Amino acid sequence: MKNLSAPWRIKYIKRKKPEGCIFCSGSGLDRALMVYEGEKAFILMNRFPYISGHMMVAPYRHVANIEDLDRRERLELFDLTDLAVRALKNAYGPQGFNIGMNLGKAAGAGIDDHLHLHIVPRWSGDTNFMSVLGEVRVIPEDLDKTRVTLRRNVKKIKTGGRK
Repeated sequence: MKNLSAPWRIKYIKRKKPEGCIFCSGSGLDRALMVYEGEKAFILMNRFPYISGHMMVAPYRHVANIEDLDRRERLELFDLTDLAVRALKNAYGPQGFNIGMNLGKAAGAGIDDHLHLHIVPRWSGDTNFMSVLGEVRVIPEDLDKTRVTLRRNVKKIKTGGRK
């Protein structure tokens, strides 16, 4: 079980930030987090998840405003969100999802210059006392293991083993 406690988050905050955008290839994009690469957008694991399986979908193109996406980018963002949801359902059987975007700093966007969509699987009772009282996140599965599981499920869905 991985404990994402406050000292771990402080280490992230204090570290040297990568140059450029963390979602742009050749800049700060962590390829080890990649779950699926589409034509106009991609799915990747959130390095600092709220819960196991927390993924994000982002366009390759560096764009901050939803209205600046072209039609194909918008369609693929939604198609990949659907794919991510199906992969999570196949792998972990969540009972619900929080899906959304924070557009702009005022809306809570941590990265406001490259829009991205969060997909957070949810289970009844998943808000435990650790996160509520102790300001500690407990992630029951290693991020790399989750990524491998989800990547395998995405491949299965894409090759016809849909659920």
